[in-house]
Amino acid sequence: MALFGNAHPIDPAAAAQEYARLLGQGEQVFAAYLLIRDTILFTDRRLLLVDKQGITGKKVEYHSIPYKSITHFAVETAGTFDLDAELKIWVSGNSVPVQKTFTKGVDIYEVQAILTQFVAR
Repeated sequence: MALFGNAHPIDPAAAAQEYARLLGQGEQVFAAYLLIRDTILFTDRRLLLVDKQGITGKKVEYHSIPYKSITHFAVETAGTFDLDAELKIWVSGNSVPVQKTFTKGVDIYEVQAILTQFVAR
């Protein structure tokens, strides 16, 4: 599931409020990123991908990936000519990684640290 565009950080509290109906009791949003019109939420329990579809974006797919299902992940830092950083996440049972692109303004090391904190439990 590759999405095109660049992600930038958004306020986790605002994301938690906007997507409160999707969160379990006591589940907290640790970090959130906006990718054009899609959203990536790192909660204390799972990775939640919000994929707005179609021209109007009224049709929405909510993809929930429990951290225990993540087999491994990789980050590619921004370079001199390629200003975007990339995150690839492999989910158990799927050979194709979930790929996300982050703008230069996002600390990809922070994203990696968040994943490490939850995946390596």
